[in-house]
Amino acid sequence: MRIHQDTITVSTPERESFVDITGKITRYVKEQGVQKGMIHLFVPHTTAGVTINENADPDVCRDLLFELKKSFPDRKEFRHAEGNSDAHIKSSLIGPNLTVPIQGGKLRLGTWQGIYFTEFDGPRDRKLHVQIIGE
Repeated sequence: MRIHQDTITVSTPERESFVDITGKITRYVKEQGVQKGMIHLFVPHTTAGVTINENADPDVCRDLLFELKKSFPDRKEFRHAEGNSDAHIKSSLIGPNLTVPIQGGKLRLGTWQGIYFTEFDGPRDRKLHVQIIGE
């Protein structure tokens, strides 16, 4: 059993965005030469997250962002001094981590699934910690 740990940088283009990182994670798995195991992704930021969703139609991510903005807008009643309480709420809902199985040297994602880094207080260069446990 081998363990690989690394930190990947993800540049986010806007205040709120879903950045498709499937290719970046796929390349990382291939570079490590792991055939079977799992990869765990962790976002060490309180206004960003990581999720899996459809990557065939970009309108899915647009719709998700639209609904998150509509459901959790910035409100004058928020007290957080930095003025980004809505970003904290959205990142808490999405979550900071996920795990994907690896088999045959490939991510075991569904046909239409992709991995997205979610940004709610950008644009920024963000960190994504990755850990592969496998053989």
